[in-house]
Amino acid sequence: MVPALIIGAPATGSGKTTLTIALLRAFKRRGAAVKPAKIGPDYIDPQFHARASGQTSVNLDAWAMRPELLRSLANGLTRDADLAIIEGVMGVFDGGQRPGRTGIGATADVARLLDVPVVLVVNCGGMAQSVGPLVHGFCTFDPSVRIGGVILNNTSSDRQRAMLRSALNPLDVPVIGALPRNAEISMPSRHLGLTQAEEQTELDARIDAMADLVEAHCDLDALRQLASPLPDAEPESSDVLRLAPFGQRVAIADDVAFRFAYPHVLEGWRRSGAELSFFSPLADETPAADSDAVFLSGGYPELHAGRLAAASAFHASMRDAANRGVKIYGECGGYMTLGDAIIDVDGTAHRMLGLLKLETSFAARRLHLGYRHISLMPSAPLLAPDAPDAFYAHEFHYASIVREEGDPLFRNVDTGDTCGLSAGSVCGSYMHLIDLAADAP
Repeated sequence: MVPALIIGAPATGSGKTTLTIALLRAFKRRGAAVKPAKIGPDYIDPQFHARASGQTSVNLDAWAMRPELLRSLANGLTRDADLAIIEGVMGVFDGGQRPGRTGIGATADVARLLDVPVVLVVNCGGMAQSVGPLVHGFCTFDPSVRIGGVILNNTSSDRQRAMLRSALNPLDVPVIGALPRNAEISMPSRHLGLTQAEEQTELDARIDAMADLVEAHCDLDALRQLASPLPDAEPESSDVLRLAPFGQRVAIADDVAFRFAYPHVLEGWRRSGAELSFFSPLADETPAADSDAVFLSGGYPELHAGRLAAASAFHASMRDAANRGVKIYGECGGYMTLGDAIIDVDGTAHRMLGLLKLETSFAARRLHLGYRHISLMPSAPLLAPDAPDAFYAHEFHYASIVREEGDPLFRNVDTGDTCGLSAGSVCGSYMHLIDLAADAP
């Protein structure tokens, strides 16, 4: 059985991602096969997990995944692995609202479901003895969530570190390490999170520097001893029903403008027998000629709108595919690309594919964020008629809709509102589909 631990924190900005990346690289350098995972609907942090560990990072989401899928994905971390390190989301007990249902998508939900301990990363900037009651509160708030140890982050001096350790002495929780403040290992970010791993220069050198810092100031042997074995997957969860593929031969846009596709979704399509191929719209590539479905995932088309507007072969091939009845589906950034235009932050309109009557803008950005429980509209062409049509999804973008005309794609089960568009064989929305809803047929 493979031991696992969760890297959690009292709040966002405490250093979970940096510490997780550093630990993955540090254990890899020791020769361990370490598997990463990320709690919550995050596309960017898993890119860094993969770079640091050499292993694909999967998402574990207690709001948007049925428990059987979450357990199955967690069990996958045990294959050919010596250790699993799971990065939490926000604060340990923070999550989304979920009327009438258990599980808010918090780190605590996953820790409880998998019975895995949490290592609490505390940002100690401006803090001394107050770390004691803070950590005590997290250790005692919910006895079903085990705080296995503490790592003190962003410390400024030996004197401060001594005060922090003294304040934690009365508690029955080990201090695994105390990391000094180090601005040199910080990573650039933008409006949806960290700048993508593929876009950062000298990233491996920065990750090695992170690992050096952790090895020098944390007891990695003690940390590994805190880990608890992941539970075996239930027999019926080894091949859980997942989202159905949109076709038999699915062409997937894949470059720095379209990179937000969940590994567990693509793996589910492969398990269903779908053949996946990949192409780069930014390189003006076209989907495979024999594709019967095209998937434009989320990403950052707004940062590359000029290049996308000039990608003439991409535009022509997508129009031809739509005319031939090829099923085309876009999520978030992919949805925006299916529209008539994207207006960038400077107010310049860039021509997009024009397959949906949609215009979106970054000129006046506003955050749209949250989990969604949605169902397909009866006339939507996304899936086969006998496929489950209720989903858990997530929405996270800053773009505003200037114009959206036509038949809606989804209905929000909780509010009754509709979203997205459907026209012929083309459809899309801002929703990122994560799993079938528990009440799906």
